[in-house]
Formats: sequence, structure tokens, C-alpha cells
Amino acid sequence: MASDPNSTTPPNFWGDTPEEEYYTSQGVTHSSSYFTTPHGRLFTQTWKPLSSSSRALVCFTHGYGSDTGWLFQKLPIAFAQWGYLSIAADLLGHGRSDGLRCYMGDMNKVASASLIYFQSVRDSDECKEIPAFLFGESMGGLATMMMHFLDPNGWSGLMFSAPLFVIPEPMKPSRVRLFLYGMLMGLADTWAVMPDNKMVGKAIKDPEKLKIIASNPRRYTGTPRVGTMRELKRVCEYIQANFDKVKVPFLTVHGTADGVTAPESSKWLYEKASSEDKTLKLYEGMYHSLVQGEPDENSERVLADMREWIDARVDKLQNVKK
Repeated sequence: MASDPNSTTPPNFWGDTPEEEYYTSQGVTHSSSYFTTPHGRLFTQTWKPLSSSSRALVCFTHGYGSDTGWLFQKLPIAFAQWGYLSIAADLLGHGRSDGLRCYMGDMNKVASASLIYFQSVRDSDECKEIPAFLFGESMGGLATMMMHFLDPNGWSGLMFSAPLFVIPEPMKPSRVRLFLYGMLMGLADTWAVMPDNKMVGKAIKDPEKLKIIASNPRRYTGTPRVGTMRELKRVCEYIQANFDKVKVPFLTVHGTADGVTAPESSKWLYEKASSEDKTLKLYEGMYHSLVQGEPDENSERVLADMREWIDARVDKLQNVKK
């Protein structure tokens, strides 16, 4: 991606190093493309292990206002370094995908678009013989859970990082606002007029990483749209009522000081899911962004737990296959 000569922001979070050179230095190969769905065109990215075949497929979904590039890609890069084929798609309304910026008035459509892409890779000749996992961070966890409900039997497991299943009280949309805007018969659905409650500052603990994340040229910086908040509230309530439908193995991780998505999201999932194989990791004092926004020693601890979890499940699946 070429940089804007009038901008002081580097083209990538690591600076001005060419993409191919950077990814090679990380031990991965990288590619990007567009994928057309019935709901709109998605910008997609792939990270592969540089020197080995892929042990499994991991499909990543980012959070609200973010995209699959910039610091989010530290997650798929790490998994590719561990031997996993990592793919991700900018959600509709985000990054370089189609849609009005950060408008998610129909989360079923948003989740379905990404799921169609993930299924196309999962069912391809390259991946049909290896395990496949869904990974969702923050609001991406909400979208990931919806994908699982739409396709409950197609995945070997789920992974969540600070998922949005329970909205913290300070972040909840005002019922009065939603009611009043709702009386406008949908005319206000796309209006960006809801309070944002300074979400970025609540998500990132490390001040230097906060500066990097805030400089992402594709990050949505407007206030939340009416339809988005209405829909997030609705879908959170739906998922809470259906936690028991989750039966596959899963890992969910959460910081206890998360001010953006309530830690109860992970706790309730763990308590109510029907899965026999379920793992909850709570990190005392950590904020929302566990991998991209914490000091390095904290991020490395979280990544180590993620690697231990997925390695063990893939090993078990491969042994069963033998």
C-alpha cells in the first residue's frame, strides 16, 4: 500500500519497511485480495507459515472501528509463526470492505458476509483436510459467535479475546435515545449521534501502543451510529439467551479491568455453554486489548496461553485422525 506523501503516518504500524520485507522478517508470507459476497465486497488478508505446511486454519475477526491491518494483525501473524494458516476479513462497514463506516444495522448480514468467505477457504482443497477454528476479538467475538450459530458443525473450536457478549453499564446505549430515534421510522438509523464514552482510552493500557493504534488511518473515529448500538444491544441479548447452544471446544480470555466489554461476557459463556471442553482465562488488571494494547510481558503471556490451547486441540485432532 503506497503512503500518502502529505501524511506523516507511516503506511504500516512497523514504519516504512516494505511489506514483503517485514513479513519475511516475521517468518510468514502475506497476501491480500477482495472477496465478493451477496452482502458486499470484503477486503481479506492471509498470513501463512514461511517454512512449513499449515497445521490448521484460523479465521480472525476484528473489533468495532478497527480492521484486519495495523496492530490487529499481530494476532494472525503470531498464529502463522506457530504453524497456522491465518485469514481475516475487514467486517462490512470497516477498513477496506464495502459499507457505510461502522454501520452495523444488520449483524446477521455482517456476520454472514465474513462467514461466506471463511467457509470458502475452509472448504478449499488446501484446507479441507485440516482443522478449522474461528477467532473473534471484542465485537468480532459477537460476530464470530453469530457465525458459529449459523454454521455450528463446521468448526473444530472457537477462540475469543475480550468478546462483546455483555455491554458494560457505562457503555450501554440509552434506552431513551434508542426509543426516541426509533420513533423516526428508521430515518435516524445511520446517524452517528450516540455517545462513544472514549472507548480507545479504555481499551489500551500501554501509552506508546495507544499512540500507534490511534494513528491507524483506517480506524473509525466518529461517534457510534444509532442502528449499530441498537443492533449490538439486541444481538448481545440474543447470544446471552443462547450460550447453552455452544457445544464445541472454546477458549475465552478477558482482562478483569476491561472497560469496553464486560468480563462477564467470558464468565457467562464459560458457565452456560454446553461444551465439555471449555477454557476461561482471566488476567488480573489487564485492559481490553490483551495482545495489541498491553505491555509486552502481558501480551506475551496471553499469546502463550492461546498457543498452548490451540496446539493441544490440534495435536489431539491429528492423533485421532491417525
